[in-house]
Parts: sequence; C-alpha cells; structure tokens
Amino acid sequence: MAKERDVTPRQIKLLRKFYEEGRTIEVHTVEKTQDELAKELGITRQALSNHLKALKELGYIRTGRGFIDLTEKALTLLGEKKGDVFVFVKIDPTKRKTVYERIRELRIRRIYRVTGDIDLIIETDKSRLDEILEEIASLDGVRETITHIVLEVI
Repeated sequence: MAKERDVTPRQIKLLRKFYEEGRTIEVHTVEKTQDELAKELGITRQALSNHLKALKELGYIRTGRGFIDLTEKALTLLGEKKGDVFVFVKIDPTKRKTVYERIRELRIRRIYRVTGDIDLIIETDKSRLDEILEEIASLDGVRETITHIVLEVI
C-alpha cells in the first residue's frame, strides 16, 4: 500500500482535480470473487464476465479485484433509489440505549446520533419510509418522529 510520502505533487494535483470535478454517488458493494458469484448464480465465469462487462459499459457497476459496486444508476433501475428522506427521532432519555440498539438492527442507510432537540437522524429512501416509520413507532421509548423528504439537491 502506498504511503502518503509516495504520492507525488502531480498525483495530489490530479486527486484534487478529481475531487473538485467529481460528484458523490451512492454505491452498494459486493465483496465476492467472480468465481464465487458465477457458482452462486449457476452460470460460467465467462458468462458472468460478459454480463459484468456490459453492465460496466452501461454505467451500472464498477469492478475491481474482489468487489463489484452497484452505482446510483443501478439503484435507480432497481427501484431502490426513490428519493432521500430524513427522519428526526426524539427518544425518552431513560430508554435511549435500548432504542439505539433496536434501531441499529434495522436495515437503514445511515443513522446519526446528534445533539439538540432530537436524538437521532435516520437517513433512508422513500421506498422504505412506511416500513421504517412503522418499525420505529413500535419501539418503546420513541416519543416523536418528524419526517423530511428531500425535494431537490441544490
């Protein structure tokens, strides 16, 4: 693995340019070899490789040694990226620990513990909002939820 001192000034300039001109995208990573995936799917490694190449050219995945990333474009195609939602959660102070543990068990994109008038900010997408609100509402100790749906990223 390269050390910081091994990076040249030119490479740092390149990284800075990539950062400034890049955009953040959400990915889901599969950390399996192509051999493992081909076996699980019941197809040859060559057939899998052909499918991966096509998906990569279409911008649905990125690949590397031992991983495959699904891009935001793929998530949209699958119906998994239907808009960001933030749920603010107020919790009874005496039950915070238990509620935190239960919420960690849910399949949620991100959970932020914050200071101020609320205790948690849960980041999810619209496609799972009803399910997540139902789960959270059933937890003993949750006082209130306030939901904010992102209309647009500016």
